[in-house]
Amino acid sequence: MQAMRQASVILWKDVVCELRTKEVLGGMLVFALLVLVTCNIAFDLRVDNIADVAPGVLWVAIIFAGTLGIGRSFVIERDRGSLAGLLLAPIDREAIYLAKLAGNCLFMFAMEAVTLAVFAAFFHLNVLQFWLIAVVFLGTLGFAAVGTVFAAMAVHTRAREVLLPVLLFPIAIPVVLGAVKATGSLLAATADQEYLLWTQLLVAFDAIFLVLSFLVFGSVIEE
Repeated sequence: MQAMRQASVILWKDVVCELRTKEVLGGMLVFALLVLVTCNIAFDLRVDNIADVAPGVLWVAIIFAGTLGIGRSFVIERDRGSLAGLLLAPIDREAIYLAKLAGNCLFMFAMEAVTLAVFAAFFHLNVLQFWLIAVVFLGTLGFAAVGTVFAAMAVHTRAREVLLPVLLFPIAIPVVLGAVKATGSLLAATADQEYLLWTQLLVAFDAIFLVLSFLVFGSVIEE
């Protein structure tokens, strides 16, 4: 309970700072929308191939924009000098992880709400499905859980913008694969319910890596 209270204070600080600067969310939205616009122009989309291409386009926008936002969450702290203050404060390292994870998920969910609306307009697909929203939630949670740890690790290096994707993407392959496959099955409206198997993979990935990330964060955040 103490860690949760500490995490809520850090999260509130991050939300207030973001509402003032729009630094993280603004960059994520611009990047995601740029990907959607570029892919919509570049691909020769017809009625018979939209469902095959659209899931990949959606998750490319989410993953790359999410990586940008997750990396910035710690870079901003380091540039302002507040990261050292967090580490010196009498708070649990796990509270910092929970706060940063919650903040990253919150900003990604806000970005995804706009991205899904634009995605539906461009590709003329129904995104207001319970299971599709669940897949986006589970995929975002798993990606942010791993990304938060690697962002804390990379922030201490000079090549952090390059190192974060190099470390994160190989580990995140299962969650990206599961999210793309489940999304494709839902958008194609197949009757075999293949999306349930991929959703189970997302649940398992989230459970395992949330626990592992929570346990190792204290060691990773130290320089």
